[in-house]
Amino acid sequence: MSVVLKGGRVIDRTGERMLDVEVGDDGRIAAVGTGLSGEVELDASGCVVSPGFVDLHAHLREPGQEEAETIETGARGGSLGGYTALVAMPNTDPTTDCVAVVDQVRNLGRRTTCEVIPSAAMTVGRDGVDMAPMGELVDAGVGIFTDDGTGLQDPRLMRRVMEYSTGLTGRLGRPVVLAQHCEVSALSAGGGMHEGEWSSRLGIPGQPAEAEELMVMRDIALVRLTGAHMHFQHLSTASSVAMVRGAKAAGLPVTAEATTHHFTLTDAACASYDPVFKVHPPLRTDADVAAVKEGLADGTIDAVATDHAPHAPHAKERPFDQAPPGMLGLETAFALTLDESGLDLPEVLAVLSWRPAAIAGVADRHGADVQPGAPANLCVVDPDETWTVSGAAMASRSLNTPYEGRTLRGRVRHTIRAGEPVVVDGQARR
Repeated sequence: MSVVLKGGRVIDRTGERMLDVEVGDDGRIAAVGTGLSGEVELDASGCVVSPGFVDLHAHLREPGQEEAETIETGARGGSLGGYTALVAMPNTDPTTDCVAVVDQVRNLGRRTTCEVIPSAAMTVGRDGVDMAPMGELVDAGVGIFTDDGTGLQDPRLMRRVMEYSTGLTGRLGRPVVLAQHCEVSALSAGGGMHEGEWSSRLGIPGQPAEAEELMVMRDIALVRLTGAHMHFQHLSTASSVAMVRGAKAAGLPVTAEATTHHFTLTDAACASYDPVFKVHPPLRTDADVAAVKEGLADGTIDAVATDHAPHAPHAKERPFDQAPPGMLGLETAFALTLDESGLDLPEVLAVLSWRPAAIAGVADRHGADVQPGAPANLCVVDPDETWTVSGAAMASRSLNTPYEGRTLRGRVRHTIRAGEPVVVDGQARR
């Protein structure tokens, strides 16, 4: 079955042009031109055809936490958000720290509408004590390692992990990426939000910005020592962004991501005491939000990631200090980035698609230029459509979106994954 996307404006790394896109039955783009026809024609008029989005940071919860999300429901939400690939975080139960769990996640992902790319833990059980069997995991195709949810506290062990990772580059065929959740637990322990004016007003124990910044500083120093590729997750403070900017200027192999909530919300949102606004790292100040946007604008921050973190409703209904941190993000990321990042549309697509694809090591099949022979992993977005956010209407098993009831501009109309339409006219196909 051939599928033609009709009447859209194509935007990729090469620029913009008004062209139809034909997808062949081999899962690749068959033709790009004008007046194309196919067995199935999808209207793209008024829309932009882009390479599919890649999320570097999604919590899909399976195995072990299926009450909040499954790989299937998370992937469906990803498709509705324009994603064709999701990097699954390893804080599952059991932890994704061995080949058996990696294979389980990968096999479950094959039955879904997105490519699910398992990351693996840097340490066994994400306990920060013993290094995970990284060699075996690299041989199984893992290219991203992270203890996300907890920063690796021991600098000696972190150095060992970094040194070992550089020796695995030849086996993987590209640099191994170490993705760090930057948080010094001795400083952040007990804190439920950013430490500052609002935490003092509300009487909620805070996490100081320095809890993030000290680990960013440490790991930049260790990158200088080891040459390892370090990817900084969910940067949230002005000083963190400045340090990464300096590291890049020095030519160090570092990349970084920002989440949508860290450039759209501030710690003032916690004034409601609603745990939906509790997230780690916490929402920060107006100055931090401005710095994150500046980092996106000048390329210091390479990608927008969702840190999609579903929690079952009963968990998020606990008091603020007892509720788990995390927010939904897959279905709102495009609209929020378009509306609030300060980037123009081509830049929005870059930070959601081809730049994260390069970091994830999947640029051979995601984020590719829209041209004949390229893999047909595409999304069609309407930059002008407005819609109202509803957690109940999302694909996730959870409801914890901080944007409930908010009207956003920009929505995904169609998503094509490996040549198959998995979202058509804003509706997911099961």
